Amino acid sequence: MKFQSLTRLVAVLAISWFSSFNINAQTARGNYNFLDFNQKPYYFGITLGYNSSNFKIYQSRDFILNDSINSVESVTGPGFNLGIVTNLKIGENFDFRFLPTLSFGERNINYAPTRADKKPFARRVESVFVEMPFQARYKSAPFHDTRLFVVAGVKYSFDVASDSRSRQAESLVKIAPNDFAFELGAGVQMFLPYFIFSPEIKFSQGFNNILIFDKNLPESSIIDKILSRTFTLSFHFEG
Repeated sequence: MKFQSLTRLVAVLAISWFSSFNINAQTARGNYNFLDFNQKPYYFGITLGYNSSNFKIYQSRDFILNDSINSVESVTGPGFNLGIVTNLKIGENFDFRFLPTLSFGERNINYAPTRADKKPFARRVESVFVEMPFQARYKSAPFHDTRLFVVAGVKYSFDVASDSRSRQAESLVKIAPNDFAFELGAGVQMFLPYFIFSPEIKFSQGFNNILIFDKNLPESSIIDKILSRTFTLSFHFEG
């Protein structure tokens, strides 16, 4: 599924959920577990997640002029997340959230040579990110111990497994270890007797160029810039 479609899906789900839940929110009964958790000004938790990430590649002017590479594209790879949740309540409907996370991921850049007798080749990028997301969350009114929400924020990531400085990377397309991204997502809070279970879907789009340009390397010179993109399905356990 393309990332543009995922972004539209997040928006449609959020609007649908909020519309259906807020109709009966004022007259809802049965928010027994919610009332207990609602007394807390802040709480903590853990988060587990599955991520799917790739690159958005922009070709340079040298791509048209080169005679060795016919196409370059990114291939989505899987990964998983493990992190800590820190949630600060701001009023009845807003939260400020900080979720330091360790994220494992894999992304590939595939090249197709111009000559038929040459085989396609790939640049494999395996990463271990230390991520620092800061988010604002808006929550709907509760309905039977259930509450919907949307989140938005920014994230800084550092790839501790980056090979951009190694000698081996001299013959490879280099990806910078530092990255910044904005995030948008939606989910649902389920208030259980002992904790809050919150499944969430989220899209992240990098906004700085993570390509370390090398004009002497054909695989790098044909690329103008590279942006990161990630889709994440998370399960938060808070309380």
